[in-house]
Amino acid sequence: MAKTPLPNPASPQSARAVAPITKTPVFLERQSYRMRRMMDAVRLLPFLGVALWMVPLMWPLPDANGGQGTSMSVALRYIFGVWCLLPFCAWLLWRRTRNRIVPESGATPEPKKP
Repeated sequence: MAKTPLPNPASPQSARAVAPITKTPVFLERQSYRMRRMMDAVRLLPFLGVALWMVPLMWPLPDANGGQGTSMSVALRYIFGVWCLLPFCAWLLWRRTRNRIVPESGATPEPKKP
């Protein structure tokens, strides 16, 4: 069985197969990049809330013999704090993204006049 030789990267034949270099930038604009990351944060906020609500499940329970553990009142205060924090975070993200959301039709949104 004959082996086929590997192509030489320095040969002119392999140079023709390389795509031409374009002058367009590879990176996104800073504002559109930040907007996309904020929209990602909006989408991940419910999952973050569920994960934070599950944290008290990992806390140790107090024993009947007086052993150390986390009391129910501390766990309920934590859950209430997370419950208050999630709408506040959603409101902050909404404030940052409300004027820049593009409709699905592709039309550019008009900024609100103050």
